[in-house]
Amino acid sequence: MAVKIRLTRVGSKKNPIYRVVVADSRSPRDGRFIEIVGRYNPRTEPSTIDLDQDKIDDWIAKGAQPTAPVAKLIKAAASGASAESG
Repeated sequence: MAVKIRLTRVGSKKNPIYRVVVADSRSPRDGRFIEIVGRYNPRTEPSTIDLDQDKIDDWIAKGAQPTAPVAKLIKAAASGASAESG
């Protein structure tokens, strides 16, 4: 089973809020997931990034691959700065 750490949209129309989840790569974007490991709200100023770094590190050690947007969020959260929009 290929496991990804990726974003799942949970916000309402025109109000995107995302969960950072660990999911099987075959499951749909907003479908089944294994575990929630964080939240991301791009609508606040500055963007809110709330990640459980211990869980993320544990999943990466088990072989989970973060997607490109999640990798940017992990890097931004580690530096303590907000993520750039885009």
